[in-house]
Amino acid sequence: MTTTDAHHTTPGPLTDADVPAYVRSLGLPGLADVHVHFLPDAMQRKVWDYFDEAETHYGTPWPVTYRDDEETRLATLRSLGLQTIPALVYPHKPGMAQWLNAWCADFARTVPDAVHCATFYPEPGVGDVVAAALDDGARLFKMHVQVGDFTPDDERLDPAWARLERARVPVVIHAGSAPIRGTHTGPDAVRQVLRRHPDLVLVVAHLGMPEYHEFADLADEFAGVHLDTTMSGTDFTNRFAPFPDGYVERLATLRDRVALGSDFPSIPYPYAHQLDALARLGLGDGWMRAVLWHNGARLLGLDGGLDGGLDAGLDVASTAAPSEGDRSAST
Repeated sequence: MTTTDAHHTTPGPLTDADVPAYVRSLGLPGLADVHVHFLPDAMQRKVWDYFDEAETHYGTPWPVTYRDDEETRLATLRSLGLQTIPALVYPHKPGMAQWLNAWCADFARTVPDAVHCATFYPEPGVGDVVAAALDDGARLFKMHVQVGDFTPDDERLDPAWARLERARVPVVIHAGSAPIRGTHTGPDAVRQVLRRHPDLVLVVAHLGMPEYHEFADLADEFAGVHLDTTMSGTDFTNRFAPFPDGYVERLATLRDRVALGSDFPSIPYPYAHQLDALARLGLGDGWMRAVLWHNGARLLGLDGGLDGGLDAGLDVASTAAPSEGDRSAST
């Protein structure tokens, strides 16, 4: 990072049409977004139906900005500059992970620039489910603690965590207690998982909001823990989960552990607003380059140094559908 980068932050894009020029102004080849969702059509419609009732679930409206067909959503992301497109999925009951993983494998075969994603759930045979997905080429997994209504340190998950730890394949985990608290949300169970499997590569979604500092503590303690920016710092989120005192300064020190996430398509504002929200933190263009491209590219294998996930020798510490009842569909 140059002295200029440390003191200057290029203003962020105000509209989606401004995003490509903004990315070029930073000298980046594109965006590496680790938190994008594509779902089977019926499941996607149920998620959007849930957000249509967000005022009941969350106490605030949540208008979905990109309620488009699959091809239009893919074209939108490509126009924004995403160099590869995750298709994160998440089960909320036993038996779902297998068919979601089959759908993800098919999506990755038919969409050349897709990231082959997968998921898992605490149930008998979960280790074999994860092993099969890895053998099939999955290189990014998703876990949603609140929607799934389970604790990540459930002993049934240990075979899955062990396989993912050996493979060094990242897992995006939504374990924070926003937008609404779940029975098993929060950092404590995640810490227990990491104590059992300290070499896991975990990407904590939404910077762990609202337990921002507590999840940052995990990034300080465990070399494989990263944080994604999904919805963080936006005008929408700042109304109910603003950053606590001292957190922006802490993000500066965690520069190599923070990766871009967006939650596209089910976000209540344009994609550009997430980039602008990060630029408004004023942490410098070098920090923005790391977050918008370098860290996510490393996790997604876009930097040329990864093979089907994180390379086993990589030193990540130094490298520059809604469920029933009141469960959240937030991703």
